[in-house]
Amino acid sequence: MSRHIDNFKQSYLWYAFKRDKVAIASMIVLCILVFTAVFAPLIATYNPYDPINTDVMNSEIPPLWMEGGDSAFLMGTDAQGRDLFSTMVYGMRISLLIGVGAVVLQSVIGITIGLISGYFGGKLDSFFMRMADVQLSFSYLMVAIFFTAILQAAVGVGRFGEIAIPFLILVIGFSQWPQYARTVRASVLAEKKKEYVEAARVTGFGAGRIMWGHIFPNTLSPILVLSTIQVANAVMSEAALSFLGLGMPISRPSLGSLINSGFEYIFSGAWWITIFPGVLLVVLILSINLLGDFLRDVLNPKLYKG
Repeated sequence: MSRHIDNFKQSYLWYAFKRDKVAIASMIVLCILVFTAVFAPLIATYNPYDPINTDVMNSEIPPLWMEGGDSAFLMGTDAQGRDLFSTMVYGMRISLLIGVGAVVLQSVIGITIGLISGYFGGKLDSFFMRMADVQLSFSYLMVAIFFTAILQAAVGVGRFGEIAIPFLILVIGFSQWPQYARTVRASVLAEKKKEYVEAARVTGFGAGRIMWGHIFPNTLSPILVLSTIQVANAVMSEAALSFLGLGMPISRPSLGSLINSGFEYIFSGAWWITIFPGVLLVVLILSINLLGDFLRDVLNPKLYKG
C-alpha cells in the first residue's frame, strides 16, 4: 500500500511540477547557477585567487557598457582590481559549498537526534528537546562571534582565512540542527504507532533497523522540503557572517564578503562592486526558496489522505 502511495506522490510531483511555471523557472535558474558555480574554473575568465591576474591599477573599473569600461572586464572590477564576474562566480561557489556542507552536517545531527528522541520517547526525548530549546535560544551570530574571536586569537587572522570554510560549516551546521530534530521527531511520533512498525517489532527487528530501515524512509518528504529551505538559510547565514567580517576573508571572497568589501564604495560611484553580488545572492536565494515552497505544497501529507 505504501509503495502505491509513494508512486502516486512521485507521479503527482512530476505532474504538478510540469504545470507550475514558477517552479520550472526557479529550477532552470538554480541549475544554471549551480552549474556555473561547479564549473567556475571553466566559466570564469580569470582566477581571482591567482595574484598574477590581479592588478591594483585595474581597481574600480566600471562595467563594459558604462563610460570608462574595459572590454576585458564585463562587469567591471572590484577594489582589489579583480574581474568582478569571475570573483562572483568563485564567490557563489564558496557560498554554495558552505551552504550545502552546513545542511549536510545539521541534517545528520538533527535526523539522528530526531529519530532517537521520537522512537524511544521518555526522559531521552525530554533531554534532547530541552537541548534543542537551549540551542535555539542562542543566535548563530552570537555563537559565530564567540568562536571566531577564540579561533582568530588562537591561530591568527591570516591562518583563520585558510580554515574559514570548515569553520563556517561547523558553526552554521551546529547552530541549526534543531529544525531537523523537531521535524523528524514529529514524523516518527506519527509513524511508530502504525502497524508496519508493530509488525517489525514482533518479527524481532532491533530498534536501529526499525528506525533507519522502516521509519526513516517515511520521513523523507518533510526532510526534503526542510533541506531545500535550510540550504537557502545556510547561504544567507554565511552571507550575513561574511558581511559582518566573521566569515570568508577578502582574499577568498564569498558573495557575502564581496558585498561587504564593496559597501564602502557604493556612494563613491563604484556601486557595481556591491550591487552585482547582491543581485546574484538574491536570485540564488529566491530560486531555492521558490522551489522549497513548491515542494512544501506538493508534498503536504494532507493531499494524500484517503
